[in-house]
Amino acid sequence: MSDMKPSRRRLLSGGLAAAIGAVSGCLGGSVTGGPSDDERDRVLRLVLDDAGETLSENAVVDPDETSPRWDEAAFEAVRAGDSYTVQYRKPFFSTDEDPTHAVHDGTYYRLDSVVVDEAETTRPVLRLFGVDEIGAEDAGENDTDATGESDIEVVDAETLPTGDRRAVEIAYFAARARGNVGGIPVGLVERGGYVYRNENAVEASALLAEDGPTRVVYRDTTYRVAIDRERFYEPVYRATSEVVAESPERMEAILRALKVGPRVDEEALSADAREVLERAMYDGYEESHPYSDAYAEVLRSLHERPYLDGNVRKDAAPQWTDSEMVRYEGRYYDYRLVFKPADGDE
Repeated sequence: MSDMKPSRRRLLSGGLAAAIGAVSGCLGGSVTGGPSDDERDRVLRLVLDDAGETLSENAVVDPDETSPRWDEAAFEAVRAGDSYTVQYRKPFFSTDEDPTHAVHDGTYYRLDSVVVDEAETTRPVLRLFGVDEIGAEDAGENDTDATGESDIEVVDAETLPTGDRRAVEIAYFAARARGNVGGIPVGLVERGGYVYRNENAVEASALLAEDGPTRVVYRDTTYRVAIDRERFYEPVYRATSEVVAESPERMEAILRALKVGPRVDEEALSADAREVLERAMYDGYEESHPYSDAYAEVLRSLHERPYLDGNVRKDAAPQWTDSEMVRYEGRYYDYRLVFKPADGDE
């Protein structure tokens, strides 16, 4: 049997009918309906990534086996039926789209939180400015002493405590982006700098001290240090939990319902369609429209009919789709579909 992926250069250079005929004969039949010019000049690529035999292995946290990123004290409290609140950050990072599950002594929990209050607080904010920048925010109160003589202390960021090094790194991103479009890491930079929220980092900070340095060197550049203490209004979260399963089998069924879309039966597929899936698992598989019977069979088994039944360009996703999960041959796979321009051989 010849290669299932015809050269896209051959398809575009006048050998379209012959190439499609060869693909159809190899894969066992006709191809899907007529393409437009826009549809013919692209290929649809399918990639499958192995996600293992069980979902629980990666989707359920066992604090006895590994240290979770979330608040372990909150998990202990909710198991005991005690009230536990935390300010600003959710205790379990759980969302409706990506719920957090945990297991303890054979019992499986879905962890979440609800907002029960608002807290007003004052927090230090670090901002960095170029030494030649002039403005109220970076006036540099500690740059001169009472006699008017220079009182500038310069430190290298690498010599600072861990919390300060993290603060300088994030404040640097804000300083670099200031006056430019974009370039600020979302979720890290806040109010044009770094907000200290960890009490241990505040206590250990050298930058926040009354006699702290007024200049810091980061990435071979000297920056003016500006510290402000600003008012914040933050949510107060109460940790919640719900028992959802008492056995690994039930937990696995819950995760399948949450995460898995199509369930593909190997025996229900033709040999050519199975080969398409195997190639997609190994190195990805792609074809130009109109697709072979085998590729169309795979797309239907994945419930991706917009790529077959509608206007391919308008109805199907033009870029990577959101990652979907399929169960096939007793294993789970993350799969993605993407259009690529047919601009030459692979």
